[in-house]
Amino acid sequence: MQENCVARKLPHVASTVPEILQLNRRRVDHIKNRTPLQLRRNEITKELSKIRNPDRRKQLLAEALSIKPLLATIKDEEDVTGERLNALVSALPNFTHPNVPLVETEVGRIGSLEEKEVVKDHVEIAESLDILDLPAAAKATGHAWYYLKGMGVQLELALVSYAIEMAVMRGWKLVKPPDVVRTEVALACGFRPRDEQGDQIYQLANVTIGEIGAEAEGGSLCLAGTAEIPLAAMHVDTTFSENMLPVKCVGVGTAYRAEAGSRGRESKGLYRVHQFTKVELFAWTSVEQSDTMLEEILQLQRDIVEGLGLHARILDMPAHELGNAAYRKYDIEAWMYGRQAWGEITSASNCTDYQSRRLNTRYRRWDGKILHAHTLNGTAMAVPRMIIAILENGLQGDGSVEIPLALRKYIGAEMISRN
Repeated sequence: MQENCVARKLPHVASTVPEILQLNRRRVDHIKNRTPLQLRRNEITKELSKIRNPDRRKQLLAEALSIKPLLATIKDEEDVTGERLNALVSALPNFTHPNVPLVETEVGRIGSLEEKEVVKDHVEIAESLDILDLPAAAKATGHAWYYLKGMGVQLELALVSYAIEMAVMRGWKLVKPPDVVRTEVALACGFRPRDEQGDQIYQLANVTIGEIGAEAEGGSLCLAGTAEIPLAAMHVDTTFSENMLPVKCVGVGTAYRAEAGSRGRESKGLYRVHQFTKVELFAWTSVEQSDTMLEEILQLQRDIVEGLGLHARILDMPAHELGNAAYRKYDIEAWMYGRQAWGEITSASNCTDYQSRRLNTRYRRWDGKILHAHTLNGTAMAVPRMIIAILENGLQGDGSVEIPLALRKYIGAEMISRN
């Protein structure tokens, strides 16, 4: 596990492994010390229900009273040990697929690079077409927020509709999940309220949690960083029959990211923002099905990108790019002409049983054995980055933008131009 943490560039987590092992041994000792006392207490309870001899009853009650503080002490020590152990274990990443490369490795291409007569970045294009307003959003909310306007909004709706149609045609069930989730669910999915780079998710404080009616001290609800989180929570404490798997959902949600990055060129405009619309693929499979499902997700992503006429590359990602939950991950990066660089537009991850163990999502195998399901997720459409690629790819000499053929039926137009 230490080697896995080091490979994922998590030295701060790797350094906790010795303590985790020590705490686990201590936890086992607590159980060993507690168990015979509990068994004896149970025996005394049974015997007291049968014994009528007052001397014997007095003797048993005295013994029971002597056991009570011993159990309480062990329980207190066990709780402290367990709390620390759970805190450290929750930061551990998933295991890593043995074939994951040491560096990002290109495993495929989509489309081809075109020579463009006019090259501009998406902000200049969008502002000239009056479909994006960053200054107004900066005044309204702050850096890395934006207004889409006019055909920009239509383009977003078209991209969402296109991705949904592509997924539903292939058997993915459409879901509209909540955008607010319990923080414990986000943690179970591998998202952290805060990591070494800073805040990952927005916490909500001073709110009431549904039926519980308790105040969320410290922010026990958060905004979902991706629909992956509430989709995963659909089957908390669920046991599937093996013949029900795989279960495939495509969810439309608003993603909220606290870590929108610096104000440099790499995160300019729509590339790294705090809020955006995202269409997410999420699947539950048996242990044997997950590798195949990852390839199915990747193929759907590839077809979505290809259908938009973009030039892109497919990458098999190294360990340090996987994220805590992922066992293996593929990214698709589109060539963004204005940036003159590749930009990630989709990712697909096999999380094996990392999330399902934390969410108690299981399945009953044909032989009756209960196993934890495998979970997988993939981006069907991350709207802002796809808008970047479409604007920069479709820019014409007169400043208008050609709309990809696959989107025209949703928009009812072939070009985006300033009226």
